Amino acid sequence: MTTLTDSPIYVFGLSLAVLWFSAWIGAYFRKRRRQHVEEADRQDYSVVEGATLTLLGLIIGFSFSMAITRYDQRKNLEEAEANAIGTEYVRVDLLLAADAAKVRALLRDYLSQRILFYNTRDAGQLRQINADTAQLQANLWSAVRGPAVAQPAALASLILSGMNDVLNSQGYTQAAWWNRIPRAAWALMGAIGICCNLLIGYCSRRIEARPLLFVVVPLVVAISFSLIADIDSPRGGVIRVAPLNLVSLAHNLPPN
Repeated sequence: MTTLTDSPIYVFGLSLAVLWFSAWIGAYFRKRRRQHVEEADRQDYSVVEGATLTLLGLIIGFSFSMAITRYDQRKNLEEAEANAIGTEYVRVDLLLAADAAKVRALLRDYLSQRILFYNTRDAGQLRQINADTAQLQANLWSAVRGPAVAQPAALASLILSGMNDVLNSQGYTQAAWWNRIPRAAWALMGAIGICCNLLIGYCSRRIEARPLLFVVVPLVVAISFSLIADIDSPRGGVIRVAPLNLVSLAHNLPPN
């Protein structure tokens, strides 16, 4: 399911507009008081403003760390998938020649589908890829199960466990792609960001003479939000996991 955080450019635009508007709302309420904020009160507001900005920075830092962790997990699982497929491709040599050739052909088709899974951005194409992948998984297990059972127990265990790793690695990858930053964390970041800009506007002096200063904090926070969304989005951002190991395996597989 596509969400707003799958489009970092939308996250940037919406964040910048909302936070900038929040700062001007704060300035509007200050003007409604029709009196300047006393110096003692201004110091109190500055303490609250500084504490809120610090909290916002911590939340952004934690969220960025969460996004990086998930990105690294997706990279590691792509490597694990390539290793599992490559290992099973070699292990099917233990089968009879005809059976081994059939399993290798299926593994090549399966590898192509896995590469497409990483590269596509189209939702319709992704559904087709997932359907083809599921069918290939069933065909792979059927193709290896019967011939492996006919082998000695040690060889059968080796072949079947390798195919099990191939099938499991796809599930681990899919789970990692679904593991995103919780919506509650996004809501918390947005709420604290709005509070910070309200305080900035409320504590401002002569903001009408220097309106560009109101853009600085919203711009920096919006860039941070969009970067987190980019890294956290497996398919929608610019920073994505490329199937380098899978592509390398496809080029280096020995011929049937």
